[in-house]
Amino acid sequence: MADSDITLYRLQACPYCERVVRTLDALGLDYHSRFIEPMHSERNVVKRVSGKRSVPAIVDERTGVTMSESANIVEYLEATYGEGGA
Repeated sequence: MADSDITLYRLQACPYCERVVRTLDALGLDYHSRFIEPMHSERNVVKRVSGKRSVPAIVDERTGVTMSESANIVEYLEATYGEGGA
């Protein structure tokens, strides 16, 4: 995988974001963290990318996938890059 094909949009000290970080690290994936505004109404960067203002959100340039919700992201990462994945 090219360096930082995955961009993770996250907040400081967000337990849901940290769950995704732990999964990315466990799978040995390179990613770029993009910390966003803590004020929900000001998360326009994430809304432009994923259509929602919720975090975490990822953009995987390799597969063209954009998604949010930590459980969905973890499931996607494990299915795509875990044992038996790509």
